[in-house]
Amino acid sequence: MKYTLNVNGRTETVDAAPDTPMLWVLRDKLNYIGVKYGCGVDICGACTVHVDGESMRSCQIPVSEAGSKKIVTIEGLSPTGDHPLQKAWCDMDVAQCGYCQGGQIMTAAALLKRTPKPTDAEIDKTMADNLCRCGTYTRIRAAIHQAADAMAAAK
Repeated sequence: MKYTLNVNGRTETVDAAPDTPMLWVLRDKLNYIGVKYGCGVDICGACTVHVDGESMRSCQIPVSEAGSKKIVTIEGLSPTGDHPLQKAWCDMDVAQCGYCQGGQIMTAAALLKRTPKPTDAEIDKTMADNLCRCGTYTRIRAAIHQAADAMAAAK
């Protein structure tokens, strides 16, 4: 079947089986490779994207349910890579292997949208379901605080 999707502000048409997870549509059919496959069962967070502004696991969203929802991948967060979270991630040297970082940043971006100045507890609770095998959790928290400060200063 053909589906028309709104991905990163662009209209994209794909041919896919209705039960195909958005993860595979985004990666294999639309070449948004920042969306990573980690577990396929909603545990790790590597495939996190925004759907209508909320962070969701793309491995759990069938293409047939995407409809006219606005999907944003890490590539669409900031096409030039200058989102405050992306800058903070570099400044704080968060990424080691880097595999989980797209999902981490997308989860953090949704957090900062709804809670512009989160506490450590709010960050830890929100980020708890995004796994980082390198264990950079304290740097992730610090980067989120730095990005929150930068976003507040820019207003």
